[in-house]
Amino acid sequence: MNLQEKTEELFDRYDKKTNSDQAEKIFNQLKMRLNTGEARAAERQGDSWVVNHWVKKGILLGFKIGVLKDVSINQQFVYFDKHTYPLKSIQIEDRVRIVPGGSSIRDGCYVGKNVTCMPPMYINVGAYVDDGTMIDSHALVGSCAQIGKRVHLSAAAQIGGVLEPIGALPVIIEDDVLIGGNCGIYEGTIVQKGAVIGAGTVLTGSTPVYDLIKNEIYKKTEDNPLVIPKNAVVIPGSRPITKGKGKEWNLSIYCPVIIKYKDEKTDRSIQLEDLLR
Repeated sequence: MNLQEKTEELFDRYDKKTNSDQAEKIFNQLKMRLNTGEARAAERQGDSWVVNHWVKKGILLGFKIGVLKDVSINQQFVYFDKHTYPLKSIQIEDRVRIVPGGSSIRDGCYVGKNVTCMPPMYINVGAYVDDGTMIDSHALVGSCAQIGKRVHLSAAAQIGGVLEPIGALPVIIEDDVLIGGNCGIYEGTIVQKGAVIGAGTVLTGSTPVYDLIKNEIYKKTEDNPLVIPKNAVVIPGSRPITKGKGKEWNLSIYCPVIIKYKDEKTDRSIQLEDLLR
């Protein structure tokens, strides 16, 4: 059997009687491939993103077989976690810039060349962060999230993790996307190449996005995730409640709005971020 078959078979039958050494050996093979980017929780196939169910099963298997262990660095840096998920080992040859100040990268994720990590930030297991990306202070890359090349995750941006259910698509941020400060991207949302998500915007599966340029409303459906189009510029907006007490009290509810598509002026402002890399 290949690694995929071994992982799926072990996940389906694992219990306390399972040979833990054999299970850990298989899990460590998967984790090594996650670290090198050879295995991914989701990947692009043609025009679509698909979930690699077996990879997510393997990640969950790591929690099943893991035993709580003292993984402290020293008496000042005390940590307790499953022994299967220590901190990721990173060397100077990996060309990842990790600025001092409390950042953590969990073992079992890929971090590409020339990625910059500003403190404090966190990358969780199963994530894929491609070359040249900037992860700013207080930013989170959740479990299994897929981040493209030259993405900027601004301060306090939250890229949600989608580990369970196994079939659920994780959050996808494609190449050259700018995520503004205090944004939240959740529930398997796909942000396509070159989009700009303005500061404070929250994108979820339950919140429709209103496109003022193309006169479209984008929603998550039972079969498809919420997709933010290529080069779209999204900002927080609101729309009035049109009935009941909401109308009587003149209330509005939050909604993200696409106000334009990226132009040369937008490109110039984003290129200023390259000076920090």
